[in-house]
Amino acid sequence: MTKEGKLIIFSAPSGAGKTTIVQHLLTKIPELEFSISATTRKPRGDEKNGEDYYFISKVEFLHKIAKKHFVEFEEVYSGTFYGTLRTEIERIWADGKTVIFDIDVEGGLHLKRKYDGLALAIFVQPPSLEVLKQRLASRGTDSHEKLKERFEKAEKELNYAPQFDIILKNHDLQTACVEAEELVRNFLKN
Repeated sequence: MTKEGKLIIFSAPSGAGKTTIVQHLLTKIPELEFSISATTRKPRGDEKNGEDYYFISKVEFLHKIAKKHFVEFEEVYSGTFYGTLRTEIERIWADGKTVIFDIDVEGGLHLKRKYDGLALAIFVQPPSLEVLKQRLASRGTDSHEKLKERFEKAEKELNYAPQFDIILKNHDLQTACVEAEELVRNFLKN
């Protein structure tokens, strides 16, 4: 049995800046290790299996659900699943590290409830829904239909912010990164 450690959860609507903030923290705080999620979606750009995500088929994902291999999973978009494998958390704790997540809002809340007392759950809030829409559209990675789906999901997700331990406002990315670093370092000290 692996000794339990701590978890740091960053959640936000797509395009709010959580991935950039998590990447910043990983370069600044050596005690952290990124939890790689499993997904049924195809890799984007230069994403690598086992580095950015564990890319698996929908059939394999559903098989892992049935075997209770996930600590949390969601059908984030229609037909597209994301989840956290129990073995991923255990692997990181076995290395004596703190797990850091870049995860969707519902998955983040599920982890917060499951690991109550061990987790710090941070919601990254964009300046506004309009700014969020501009950021997503400027990525150029999604079709018009997919963008519409992301916008609708983002509107719903913003309502979950009060359920997190901390709301980190990302009006300025550099400031948000500094604030996130301070929050995480304080959490790790306790």
